[in-house]
Amino acid sequence: MRAGVTVTGIGLVSPVGSTAAEVFDAVCAGRSGLTRPPEGHPVHGVVDVAAFSPDIDPASVLPGPESRVVDRAVVMALRAAGDAVADAGVEVGRDVDPYRVAVIVSGVGGLSTLASQVLARAERGRFGVSPYMLPGTLPNMGAARIAIRHGIRGYTSSIGTACASGAQSIGEALRILRADEADLVLCGSSEAPLFPTFADAFGNARALAHGWSDPTEASRPFDRRRNGLVLGEGAGVFVLERTAHAVARGARRYADLLGWGANNDAYHPTTPRPDGSGAAHCMRTALRDAGLGPDDVDYLNAHGTSTKAGDAAEVAALRDVFGAAGPPVSSTKGVTGHVLGVSGVIEAAIGVEALRRGLLPPTHNLDDPDPGDDLDHIRKQPREAAVTTVMSNSFGFGGHNVSLLLGPPGA
Repeated sequence: MRAGVTVTGIGLVSPVGSTAAEVFDAVCAGRSGLTRPPEGHPVHGVVDVAAFSPDIDPASVLPGPESRVVDRAVVMALRAAGDAVADAGVEVGRDVDPYRVAVIVSGVGGLSTLASQVLARAERGRFGVSPYMLPGTLPNMGAARIAIRHGIRGYTSSIGTACASGAQSIGEALRILRADEADLVLCGSSEAPLFPTFADAFGNARALAHGWSDPTEASRPFDRRRNGLVLGEGAGVFVLERTAHAVARGARRYADLLGWGANNDAYHPTTPRPDGSGAAHCMRTALRDAGLGPDDVDYLNAHGTSTKAGDAAEVAALRDVFGAAGPPVSSTKGVTGHVLGVSGVIEAAIGVEALRRGLLPPTHNLDDPDPGDDLDHIRKQPREAAVTTVMSNSFGFGGHNVSLLLGPPGA
């Protein structure tokens, strides 16, 4: 019999809150994190709208001079992980063997640091490049810094599956815990993409929302008037534990992670398979892993980025798996924007709150669904419902698909 796995801590750095409860409340109330870039910000005049997370003093998460040489992505990862550990009420070395703790925290790395160092070399030559560039840019540094900060000596990794990476980190944590390779895993993602080069790449690909007089209306998942996604920044970390370990130490349990699926479309570097077959197979894999059927899902938090190709492919996948009478669906990116790999962590946290409250969050700015889209979209207002199983989808460039299934704490 496989070991049960449970969520005992959540830490978030997001455009709309720093706890799962705050984010859920913001989504239900329509308190948007989408805004114009302020004057002086690197993406001011580069993008019309973005989703900014609060500034964090690096010295609050790193000691001494090290705090001056880390990328914002690492700073946010450290804050989210610290908050998740505190939320779980766990201390490595006291409550759990350091060698029985793992870290899987992903993201694209310190891209703004890399960009600034490329410019420094162009302007000042080889001696303009900082020796701290490597620990400032490598994608594994969020996970590594978390391990160093908390004295974690077990398996440590960073996964690169684009916008699916945070959800895949959670899924891989489930695999490790089931295999009894750890008792506790810190898992999630951190992304700091709001700098000109990265934003310009999305803009030149015509993937960004633009032309909205009210920036809070720019992210419109599944809405006919959408014209692109809204880039966001943030971090999210879950503490997952083997259920027996959590119970033994008297931990509070938010939810259980029931199963997951992951695969690849094998279709195109940036465009999903139009018929949604890869995503459909991924969802079926997650259901099979959890021992559940399509009728067991009470709420689905969609990937729903507010791009026409992505939304249409996901609609096709949901119809394939669930048929005409599928579960209620929403994409909470209408309020949070698209925080790349972190989105899957934020949305899993929203799923945890939906389970706890019996309340389904809406898709904001969904006024007019596409022709033929007859999904049971939750629109404008939250919906009360009995919720025992939540599915959360995350899809990424490269054809990566991940689905997670959550349920209330079991025995």
